[in-house]
Amino acid sequence: MIQRPETMDAVVAREPGGPEVLHSVKRPLPQPLADEVLIQVAGAGINRPDLMQRAGMPPPPGATDILGLEAAGIVAAVGADVTDFAPGDAVMALLSGGGYAGFCTAKAAHCLPVPENLPLEVAAGVPEAAFTVWHNLFELGRLKAGDTLLIHGAASGVGSFAIQCAHAAGARVIASAGGDQKIAALKELGVWRTVDRYQEDFVAVVAECTEGRGVDVVLDNVGGSYVARNLASMAPGGRHVSLSFLLGANVEVDLLQVMQKGLTLTSSTLRPKSDQEKARLATAIREHILPWLASGKVRPLIHVQLPLNQVVEAHRILEDNANIGKVLLTMSPH
Repeated sequence: MIQRPETMDAVVAREPGGPEVLHSVKRPLPQPLADEVLIQVAGAGINRPDLMQRAGMPPPPGATDILGLEAAGIVAAVGADVTDFAPGDAVMALLSGGGYAGFCTAKAAHCLPVPENLPLEVAAGVPEAAFTVWHNLFELGRLKAGDTLLIHGAASGVGSFAIQCAHAAGARVIASAGGDQKIAALKELGVWRTVDRYQEDFVAVVAECTEGRGVDVVLDNVGGSYVARNLASMAPGGRHVSLSFLLGANVEVDLLQVMQKGLTLTSSTLRPKSDQEKARLATAIREHILPWLASGKVRPLIHVQLPLNQVVEAHRILEDNANIGKVLLTMSPH
């Protein structure tokens, strides 16, 4: 039986600003609603929407001010309507907020069982990546066996997870990142061709690798000037999926090229999706991605695990784009 204290440590932003505005507070334990579980958190993932919230973007209505959109741990209690999970179960959960804390609540329908081969603190790096990759790469991008995929920002937590899922699905991957360390990490993941953005032009690399045909799917974390170059690198019928826009959201698109090649440009954001849509995605992930995790074909790539009291440093690492894989918080000293 999990001992439940009256209060817990949690992390919030004192005011909008840089990593230094994050600080620890004591909060009462959240109480699960009828369709929720209470989780004793073992680990939580750091994600870019956390950085945006810290900088001043308000959380969705009704969400807690405690940061953290994914966590893993042990179920401490369940709501009256919950039948899929019981106290003592190991779960990893997509959250509306609250992961940077000793306990959090999650919709039971947004929780996934943790495979036995995955340590709880590592499982904390799965939910955001799994939901993002399944929806964007496989549903919107329609990636299938035999396709060629181009991923930008491929050494990120989502990028490295997408590479492994693409391989598991039978696709080949061209992956771009910046610098020797990140390129070495991509090679270890077994990508077909790496592109060091500091030294190579990915358009030329794609043309050479595909003998001028282009790639079937682009998963783009960069935006800005990359989009026009991505479209030039795409095969007829290609699908362009935007995940982020580090170089800017306003882009120029050659519609004639889009029409002549029959390209699809699409995108999505995860946090604002309805509870019902997130539950639908969780069901699909259970069917398709959990078996890959259980077999070891896919495993979150972890850059660093830091204790909760080093959350400022964790945010700095992600903000500086210094990570190769996920940055995680652990609820016990590491």
